[in-house]
This record gives sequence, structure tokens and C-alpha cells, in this order.
Amino acid sequence: MEYRRLGRSDIKVSVICLGTMTWGEQNTETEGHQQMDLALDRGVNFWDTAEMYSVPPRQETYGATETIIGTWLKSRGKRDRIVLASKIAGPDKRLTYLRDGKLPYDAKNIAAAVDASLKRLQTDYIDLYQLHWTERTTNGAARLGYEHLADETFTPFAETLLALQDQIKAGKIRMIGLSNESAWGTMRWLSESERLGLPRMMSIQNAYSLLNRSFEVGLAEVAIREDCGLLAYSPLGMGILSGKYIGGAAPATARLNRFQQFLRYRGSIAATATEKYVAIARRHGLDPAQMALAYVNSRPFLTANIIGATTLPQLEANIASIDIKLSPEVLNEIDAVNKEHTYPCP
Repeated sequence: MEYRRLGRSDIKVSVICLGTMTWGEQNTETEGHQQMDLALDRGVNFWDTAEMYSVPPRQETYGATETIIGTWLKSRGKRDRIVLASKIAGPDKRLTYLRDGKLPYDAKNIAAAVDASLKRLQTDYIDLYQLHWTERTTNGAARLGYEHLADETFTPFAETLLALQDQIKAGKIRMIGLSNESAWGTMRWLSESERLGLPRMMSIQNAYSLLNRSFEVGLAEVAIREDCGLLAYSPLGMGILSGKYIGGAAPATARLNRFQQFLRYRGSIAATATEKYVAIARRHGLDPAQMALAYVNSRPFLTANIIGATTLPQLEANIASIDIKLSPEVLNEIDAVNKEHTYPCP
């Protein structure tokens, strides 16, 4: 396993990060525990979760994933070996059941969310606490277009940073990070931290894969120059890049069919691009999924690649992508497809 520094902190995280959002929906508690055992055995010390998991979000499974992680931590006693990341949910019309549906990133909500997560996780602290998405309308969540709403309001960044600082001083969280954020937003968070001497954002968790390289437009430079590296989610495009769905072969139980918010990976252009990426892998004797993950692993702006799996063999293979180094020939062929299908998942 390889390890990289989390932002400007002294924390070292595995390049492969264990994604957990299926636990409590597609995976049972026992299966979640098995995945954690395997990941830790393979050197994966970085796990990512969120208060709203499992996915898709609904009241019946709210907090289920954190609860599963909590029972593992209690039974295994290995908290000191794990860098644990979680997220606070922001404003969302679907989440009427969470804190009365009022979810600004203010001190009251942050304190309540942190305490609830700590209780479910059965731990005294969270290593990396992230804002799951922006309060304002932006294009950080894998969209190229930006729609400006002139009358939109959101919690001032300084107010949110002060609230997060309180949680750090209380010893409940160690570091903070962003998710689904834009280049403008990331720079504003960083500048406010510097201006006021407040905690600094250490990472940004956005979608990134062969099917969605929008992060490279603006945010890649920010990540490198500001030491605010990418935590890449959906690196396989909800499994599309494994090649197993080519020709429409997606069972009803597949995440692709169960999670309607990820329909962008099902379009005809995405299918065409996927076929070409899979063909590259097979020409060079590579597993398509491992090639796609290895590409993400190799990016200079990446801190960690968040992989998710519903079975242990899938997890084993995904973790093994860390040992694959793509040749210049493969990288050139990948870039050729990207030039032809630059943004196949609008």
C-alpha cells in the first residue's frame, strides 16, 4: 500500500480509501465488518463515511453505515489504526427527517451532527470531518455548467469555520475537508482560514474517473498548489468502468439501477466511452476496473481514491489496483479517448 499526506496535516492516509455507503442498504453489518477486516489487513487505513449513509438516503437507513462502523470499532479495538472520515449533510429537500429539515452549516447543526456521528461510530473523535455538499448552488458536484442565483444566501464561510474550530478545540474532530465543492469555493474557504487564523480545509472529495475528469478544469491546480488534495469518489462511475454493464447487462440489484441520482453514467455517450476504455484494458492484458482505478491512483492531485464494493472479491481486486502502474502507451490511449469523449456524463 502507498500512503500520502492529508493536506498540510501530519496524517498519512492510504491511497486506497474504503468507501462505505452500501453498508446498511446493499450490505449487512456482517458484510461491512468483513470488508473492514480485509481492508485493514491489506494496509487500507483510511475509511470514508457520512451521517446520511447508507445510500440512497432515506429515513429508515439514516446513520446505518456509521452504526456498522461503530460496532466494528467496538468489537475490534483498533481505532488507533484507522483514519476515519465522515461528513455532515447540508441543505437538501429530501432530508426532512434530519434536524427538522433545517441544515445550514452553522454552529448548532455542526455540534448536533458531530455528537450524533460520534455516538453511532462509538468513538471519541473523527479524524476528517467534511461538508458533504455546498449550501449554495454550484457546479462542484461533477457539473460543467454553473447557474447563478442572485438572491441565494448561505452561511458565511467564517461562521462555519469558527463552528468547526470549536469542535476541534473540544477534541471531537481533528481535521476538516470539503466535498462537492467548486474551485471558487475551495479558494474562498482557504483564504478565509488564512485571513482569520482558522482551521484549514485539508482535502476536497469530488467525483473523478475516466468518465468524469471535470476536476481537472481548475480544481486540479488548486489541489496541488494549495495542498488540498482530491479524495476521488465514484472512480468506477458506479461500476460502469468495470465493463460488466456493456450492452445493457445491468441486473435490477445493481447500484446503477438502484441509485437514480447516478443516471448520468448510463447515457449512450458514456457507454461508448466505456467500451473504448475497456478495449484498451483488454488489449494490454489489464482488468478494466483495475486500469480505471490505477489511472485515478496515478494523478498528482490525488490524495486518496475512494473505492466501494459489495463483495469481498470486488474489494480485493479494487485494493490490488495500487500495485498497477500504467505504461505510457496505455496512458496515451486513455487520453486519446478522453479527447474524443471529454465529458460523457453530463
